[in-house]
Amino acid sequence: MQPRSRKLPRDAVHHPVFARFYARVSVTADRKGGIAAYREELLSGLSGRVIEIGAGNGLNFAHYPGAVSEVVALEPERSLRQLAARSALRAEVPVDVVPGAAEALPVKSEAFDGAVASLVLCTVRDVPRALAEIKRVLRPGGELRFFEHGTAPGGRALATAQRVADRTLWPLLFGGCHTARDPLAAIAAAGFEMGAYRRLRIPETGLQVPSSPCVLGVARKPFTED
Repeated sequence: MQPRSRKLPRDAVHHPVFARFYARVSVTADRKGGIAAYREELLSGLSGRVIEIGAGNGLNFAHYPGAVSEVVALEPERSLRQLAARSALRAEVPVDVVPGAAEALPVKSEAFDGAVASLVLCTVRDVPRALAEIKRVLRPGGELRFFEHGTAPGGRALATAQRVADRTLWPLLFGGCHTARDPLAAIAAAGFEMGAYRRLRIPETGLQVPSSPCVLGVARKPFTED
């Protein structure tokens, strides 16, 4: 009698078509669209152990400063995770790429000095739960660095376009991305202390699309809970 073959568990996130598209477009955006500079700004000054949520194809890895002792990079999509593992081999800091979802981080509480959420909160199914998990794994005083899509401030036409896009084909076409979410409000509601942040648009000039409005900044886990 032959042993039964064990079926591999299905990934929590499975977007193979989008993964191939993103792997190409993101590299071009880094080189020609100025995204690499935002990644550099996002990660500047980090140190110690860092967890990155939704690492994609690993484009952040080249920008981690030398003071970072280790990066644990979670990526739930298999195709992107394989690309991230290759990027990790070229990084100047130790990077361990692992599967995992933002809503259930497979790591111990208060184990990290910093956390990075880069163009990922727009895609997670449960933003409050994901942020609660990030807060759980950060040490008191630990930093959350974020670079996220967000609802257009003061731009009524674009904000309307975002809401329409989110209710129609945009999430289906772009790996579950929801452009009309408010990451600043969500981070504050999760109990983080908001630090410096700035709003930006990508691209800075020219045609604006639902994903153009972004926010880049830092928040901290309080040393004491109220």
